[in-house]
Amino acid sequence: MKRAAAKHLIEHYFLQLTDGCGNADCRNEFCASCRDFRPLDNNTAAVKALELFKINAKLCRPPPLNRESHSPSLGCGPSEYSQLELSDADFSDVHYLTETTVCMILSFCEEEGDYSALVRVIGRIFSKADALMRSFRKDDPTELLGASSAAALPDEDPGEASDLSEVTVDVCAVRRVYDRLLAIEQVEQAFVNALIHLSANMELDLEYLNAYETNPDYLNIFIIIMENSNLHSPEYLEEALPQFCRALIKLPVSGLARLSKVWSTSGLPHIRHVMETFQQLITFTVVSNEYDVENLVNDDETVVAATRCLKVAFYASIQGGELDVGNSEEEEDDWESDELTLHELLGEEQLYRKGPWVDPLEKELDLRPIDSIKPLIPFEDFVNESLNEVLEVDRDFTFFKVNEEVKFSFQSCPFILTVFNKSRGLYYDNRISMYSERRRAAFYSMTQDTEPNPFLKLKVRRDHIIDDALVQLELISTEKPSDLKKQLFVEFEGEQGVDEGGLSKEFFQLVLEEIFNPDIGMFTYDDETQVFWFNSSSLENEAQYTLIGLVLGLAIYNNCILDLHFPMIVYKKLMGKKGTYMDLSDSHPVLSQSLKGLLEYAGNVEEDMSLTFQISHTDLFGNPVLYDLKENGEQIPVTKENRQEFVDLYTDYMLNKSVETQFKAFKKGFLMVTQESPLKHLFRPEELELLICGSKKLDFDALEETTEYDGGYSKDAQIIKDFWETIRSFEEEQKRLFLQFISGTVRAPVGGLGKLKMTIAKNGSDTDRLPTSHTCYNILLLPEYSSKAKLRERLLKAITYAKGFGMM
Repeated sequence: MKRAAAKHLIEHYFLQLTDGCGNADCRNEFCASCRDFRPLDNNTAAVKALELFKINAKLCRPPPLNRESHSPSLGCGPSEYSQLELSDADFSDVHYLTETTVCMILSFCEEEGDYSALVRVIGRIFSKADALMRSFRKDDPTELLGASSAAALPDEDPGEASDLSEVTVDVCAVRRVYDRLLAIEQVEQAFVNALIHLSANMELDLEYLNAYETNPDYLNIFIIIMENSNLHSPEYLEEALPQFCRALIKLPVSGLARLSKVWSTSGLPHIRHVMETFQQLITFTVVSNEYDVENLVNDDETVVAATRCLKVAFYASIQGGELDVGNSEEEEDDWESDELTLHELLGEEQLYRKGPWVDPLEKELDLRPIDSIKPLIPFEDFVNESLNEVLEVDRDFTFFKVNEEVKFSFQSCPFILTVFNKSRGLYYDNRISMYSERRRAAFYSMTQDTEPNPFLKLKVRRDHIIDDALVQLELISTEKPSDLKKQLFVEFEGEQGVDEGGLSKEFFQLVLEEIFNPDIGMFTYDDETQVFWFNSSSLENEAQYTLIGLVLGLAIYNNCILDLHFPMIVYKKLMGKKGTYMDLSDSHPVLSQSLKGLLEYAGNVEEDMSLTFQISHTDLFGNPVLYDLKENGEQIPVTKENRQEFVDLYTDYMLNKSVETQFKAFKKGFLMVTQESPLKHLFRPEELELLICGSKKLDFDALEETTEYDGGYSKDAQIIKDFWETIRSFEEEQKRLFLQFISGTVRAPVGGLGKLKMTIAKNGSDTDRLPTSHTCYNILLLPEYSSKAKLRERLLKAITYAKGFGMM
């Protein structure tokens, strides 16, 4: 069939679907005059007309054509379309694309078996920002007027878009178009070449012409491009996608926030596609290059740009999931020391960032990762292992710490980092603070002619450890709080030993054992969940709770792991969130089940349960304590209508109000040490628990792989083989005792036991002496026992009874 004839036939189908044939008794299901016909909009009718043409569907007697009113749009004026000679057309008059336009061009190309015209149109429209921005508009009045008429329409007011997720591009139409076009091999390269050209121009437009501020519809371009499901394929990864990412990050923060909001409403499959596209680019680039201390991954523009783009997807995943916004603890005035820092004394304060870093996109969206209850995509999926393997964390942290933005730091995108690398960044921050305090102490000693005191020294007695620690720390936090930022140095009275880390670990463990003793009554213990919770009826003063907070902060600051058993809500509250009903199951499982039963009860709540808004609980001595959740709560019955309010108020009382005094004191002590660290920025609550408590999972195979040997031992020595066979034969509790014997803690560090870096050194030939250890450096001094049985017996005795410095 000739092209002209095909064109007229498609027009007849279109008019039949929109105007009908005029026969009131028409029975053609594809005719608007048929009684059972459901009306179609012009775009749908145009697509349907192409389908009917392909199957040679029944065509009623065609009515007189009125092409000026009804021609399917090709992006050109109606009179131009009716006169377009398709026999030699290159569609040069197509100035923007609609779904109808693409379908029409595709239909003619399929008939001819030649897609060159389509390739040219795609290459031309997708390489021009202005043309692509005007393409695939939803409810666009220019759809049937053509581009020539569109020029006469007034520009939209940039301030009209009140909803960040509202855009003028028809995303569904874009997806349908991609589905058809990406199946054509010849079109793929046209998209790639067009994207390279387009991205270079967009980068200039955004950087020098403020293109987005001038016209917010500029965002349509990024939305359309990211709908391409082939972006992660090799054809795009080498040049096109890197250039596109560099253009995307040129959007102002308001534009990035709006794009994140748009993606958050586009559904899980699309957000995952966006996330995987950027992750693929990062991984592809990292494995294709070599990095070292001279050639940092921070200098790779492609990796940096893709990471910044991934941040937009990260916040989209949070926004699209379950959120808990506006349920934050009232922030008290930040605790700050009045003392001058070393940088302030030396006039260097402008060079270094003081206090936690705030992400501009997070601020623009008014949304924090901690506000996420359940993101669309798990947080773990945003971590890029390949990047973490080549990252020089010490250098990266330096870039993060210095105010001068000379180089990008991946610490500003902590979602992409492993907990281990984030903990290393925090470690460097703490060490820098310790070093600064040493220099400041030396500076003051020279100017004031006093003895320098570079350490936070605590001298305690084992049988009075709480009293001694409390008195000294309270005095320091009151008179000279900056000393808390010095490296901890513990001395046990009456014992020999220099604290190089091991004594500090033991100090922390002994303090916790004492403070969490049920006889003291500061915390309650739940046998089912095996966690402690603040005792609202405790007789201890606030200073005791402040001490525990200080201990937590000092443990983080001095890189010590604690054997703590708190529910997750404690770490959430430390990060600034209030407890809600969803947090109740960890800390108060029985109450949580009761309230769940109340919410799900199908009967008459008021008559069957006889509850009021007055609750009771027992104090430290077992006496009942009454509390009104609302004014005159005793007289307000709980009904089906107000039971959710009852549950919320009950939860708020148990997790927040009843322990407000104790927790505020606890948090105050914690912030005395951690206030100015990047802790809140880098870690989520579950990661904070891992940082403080380490991992419960003990992988001794990983420990064996990374263990080093000294003094004549090697991994092939018979006693070493016997040693590891003995360790593997231990019960779980014995393994924990061994771990405490060698490292001072029963938990694995962040990253697992493989990060412990244990050393086994030969300590003489066969003897009756017990193995010993240096917990400061995780060194096991192991005599070369004559038999495996003797090795087991001596080792078990050592780990079971070892306590205190110098135990042999």
